[in-house]
Amino acid sequence: MHSRRRPTLIVSVLALVLIAAVAGHAASGAPAPQRWIVFSAHPNGGTGALQLVRVRVDGTGLSQITTGAKSAIEPDFSPDGKRIAFARLGSGIFRINADGSGLRRLTSGARDIYPVWSRDGKRIAFLRPARNGWRLFVMSPTGAGQRALPQAPPAGRPSWTPNGKSILIPSAADLVQVDAKTGRIQRYFGLTMDIQSSQNATVSPTGLMTAYLGPRLSTGPEDCGEGPCPQFGLYLARVPAPHRARRIVNDTGAAGWSPDGKTLVFVHRGPLNLRNVATGATTTIETGKHVAVGDSPPAWQPR
Repeated sequence: MHSRRRPTLIVSVLALVLIAAVAGHAASGAPAPQRWIVFSAHPNGGTGALQLVRVRVDGTGLSQITTGAKSAIEPDFSPDGKRIAFARLGSGIFRINADGSGLRRLTSGARDIYPVWSRDGKRIAFLRPARNGWRLFVMSPTGAGQRALPQAPPAGRPSWTPNGKSILIPSAADLVQVDAKTGRIQRYFGLTMDIQSSQNATVSPTGLMTAYLGPRLSTGPEDCGEGPCPQFGLYLARVPAPHRARRIVNDTGAAGWSPDGKTLVFVHRGPLNLRNVATGATTTIETGKHVAVGDSPPAWQPR
C-alpha cells in the first residue's frame, strides 16, 4: 500500500514547492523584464552616420547596437522580439539580433527601405524603387524569395494586418489595403494625407489606428525663400473612420507603437516621447549623447 501511495505523495509535494516558489517570486515584487525601444540616432552628438540605438522603456540600458560608415534607419522587430530588420542607406536591408550581434545582409538593393515583419515572422515586406515610384516587395527573413507584388500601387511604409493576409500602405495620399500575395487593391480608406510626409505612416498592432505626419499652418518666423517653411504635425486617425484624423503634437518625427497599440513613441525636441493614445499623458526618455532623429519611427520590442 505504501509503495502505491508514494508517487502521488511525491507529486503533491513537488506541486506545493512549485506553488511556494511562484508565490515567493510574486511577493518579492520582482519587475517583469523591460522591453527595448530601438531608434536611429547620431551617436556622437550629431556627427557621423546614423546608427541604431536601444533603450529600455524605463530609460535604462541606453546603448548603440550598430556601427558603420552608412546610416542605419527604419528598424522593425521580429514578432518574437529577438531580431531587428533595418535599412542601411546605400547598401540594402539587414537583419541583426536585438543585442547587436549576428548582423546579416538580406538584400543588395542600394535604395531598399522600410522592412516590416509579418505577424507570424515568416515574411518581411519592404520597398524597392522603380520608374513610377516605390514598389512593394516581400521576402523571407533570410532574404530568400524576394518578389514584387505586381498589382500593388506605388507605396509608402507598409504595415501588416493582424491576420497577415493583407498589407496597408500609404499610396496616392490615402491609406490602401492590398492583398499580401498579389498586391491587388482591396480597400481605400479615404484618408487624405500629404503625399510626401505620409510615407512613414504606421498602423497600430491592432489594425485600428494609424499615425502619420501631415502639414500644418506655419506660425514661426522661418522663411524658405519663397515664404514660410513648411511645418508638420503628428496626426492620429481611426482606420475604419479616417475622417476623424486629429493632430496631437507639432514638429515631431514619425511614430512607432507599443505592442498593445495604446502608446505612441516618437522623437520630439530631442528625447523620445511615449504618449498614451487615450489620455495624452506623455513621458520622455533622454538619449544622452545619441542625437535621435525622427525620420524613422522607433521600434518597440513586442516581447
